[in-house]
Amino acid sequence: MGKPVYVIAELSANHGGSKARALEVIHAAREAGADAVKFQHYTAETITVRSDHPDFRVSGGTLWDGRQLADLYAEAMTPWEWTADLVAEANKLGIDWLSSPFDNTAVDFLEQFNIATYKIASFELVDLPLIRYVASKGKPMIMSTGMSTLEEIDAAVRAAQNAGAPQVSVLRCNSTYPANSSEMDLAAIPAMIAKWGIPVGLSDHTMTSVTAISAVALGATIIEKHITIRRSDGGPDGAFSLEPHEFAAMIRDIREASSALGTARFGPSASEVNSLKFRRSLRAVTAIKAGDQITEHNVRSVRPAGGLPPDDFSRVSGLKAKRDIAVGDPITNDLLN
Repeated sequence: MGKPVYVIAELSANHGGSKARALEVIHAAREAGADAVKFQHYTAETITVRSDHPDFRVSGGTLWDGRQLADLYAEAMTPWEWTADLVAEANKLGIDWLSSPFDNTAVDFLEQFNIATYKIASFELVDLPLIRYVASKGKPMIMSTGMSTLEEIDAAVRAAQNAGAPQVSVLRCNSTYPANSSEMDLAAIPAMIAKWGIPVGLSDHTMTSVTAISAVALGATIIEKHITIRRSDGGPDGAFSLEPHEFAAMIRDIREASSALGTARFGPSASEVNSLKFRRSLRAVTAIKAGDQITEHNVRSVRPAGGLPPDDFSRVSGLKAKRDIAVGDPITNDLLN
């Protein structure tokens, strides 16, 4: 709890087929305060095959219903020939970059750019051979877990760890686009932390920052979310992406939530110390003459502090004042017989 949160801005298909737009998104992510920008490396041919089989046409109430998978991925892919320029721009701006490879050729391609971290998409979590190949490169891995059972996540984590990944992180995710907050089941985050003892985060496809903030409160230390310049530009992923000002607001909220978690501290904070003097204590509420007994009529628990604790009243009730006590004076042991 309270650890810094690593925020990843997902470019995905929000380049709209324009390298200039892709570079603009990298700038927007950096200006919004993201720690990293994420690319995807696949081609239509490496992620699917062109087929007239009905299974290769999107259905089921998605944003892409009716489209042929090969056509959708051909539109959404980030051309690999842009990679050198995208990486150079990220490096120039001082923002980290990572990418999701979708097959071994993409891994081999990314290795030439000295990639620091690999991301495995939710739909590829069951591709254990791909996970093992990525892990063999000896780089940290972040894996999304949308749709996956506990057993499937466990198999992926073990595959990555056993194949050489020096650090493995997993992201809670709901693989609908956009996702409904009521189906995020973020209570799984602390369970995932307890189960694997590794960093856990959130890949968030909802349209507000509430889910991300809630995830941070539950221990998430990585947040991934799509960013676009304008949703009105459309594209395969535009409808569930945040615009730069929304992304910046989300990051501010995440940073505040992370800061608010702090540590399991008890007792006054530095700023609370001055408020201690306004606590209640036993004080004289009427003038008390020397020799008078302390009663509930002349001594009460009131603000401010300085006198005996309120719970001491039963002990001092009936004792006598050694000297005159004015209204408001704190009641202390040295005043009583």
